Amino acid sequence: MTGFIAQEMVPSGETFQVKNIIDAGPLAAQVPKDWSVHVNRFWIDYTPSGGIDQFYSAMSVLDAGGKEVDRKTIFVNQPLRYKGVTFYQTDWGISAVKVQINNSPIFQLPMAPLETNGKGRIWGTWIPTKPDLSEGAALLAKDLQGMVLIYDAKGKLADTVRTGMSTEVNGVTVKLLDVIGSTGLQIKADPGIPIVYAGFAILMAGVVMSYFSHSQVWALQKGDRLYVGGKTNRAQVAFEREVLEILDLLGSSSLDNSASHGKSLLPNI
Repeated sequence: MTGFIAQEMVPSGETFQVKNIIDAGPLAAQVPKDWSVHVNRFWIDYTPSGGIDQFYSAMSVLDAGGKEVDRKTIFVNQPLRYKGVTFYQTDWGISAVKVQINNSPIFQLPMAPLETNGKGRIWGTWIPTKPDLSEGAALLAKDLQGMVLIYDAKGKLADTVRTGMSTEVNGVTVKLLDVIGSTGLQIKADPGIPIVYAGFAILMAGVVMSYFSHSQVWALQKGDRLYVGGKTNRAQVAFEREVLEILDLLGSSSLDNSASHGKSLLPNI
């Protein structure tokens, strides 16, 4: 009723506020507006075989004046929590590449995910090699290990470069400076969680208590008769035997008491 769920894909080095709400309760009021989050750095650790071992996001919480009030490096199952809002690390991507053409200024070109028909993830962009944009080359990357494939206008592989390397394409020198990753975050706030957990705790206590046997016995003497009744929540046969034993003890006690006084006071049971 009062929570929300959001998703954000944030490039490394960017600051963001929670805006992409995908689900929210009718009374949701915890969407942060007076503070933001800065992604200081996003990186991936790879296994020796080239597979992903873990991906990390070093994040800082900034107040309205831009001052850091909290900081944490998050990864899968280790979220950042601040003022009832939890940031989970759930995905990653490639947001851009930084390149330099000959002696030009540094360009940061956005990269977009390409359709591979389920054969893996790959991102691509187009880089112009002429001022009038009449020629260019395609840059493709599949991870953040710094390797980029460059294809010419005819779709032929021109070269493979890594971060810091240069190559010649269409008569110009292209230098790859950086591959910028983006972190995929799931953001969640649910003030009702303590109530839900308390409900679970009460339910579990009730389940445990249901395994204990609870019995009640009533006795009513009316004239020379004693009426005995009882109930139990489980082990009915054992309870019946217990009640009969109690009645037998009462009968024996009454006989002994009558014998000591020389008269019979045993009521009908």
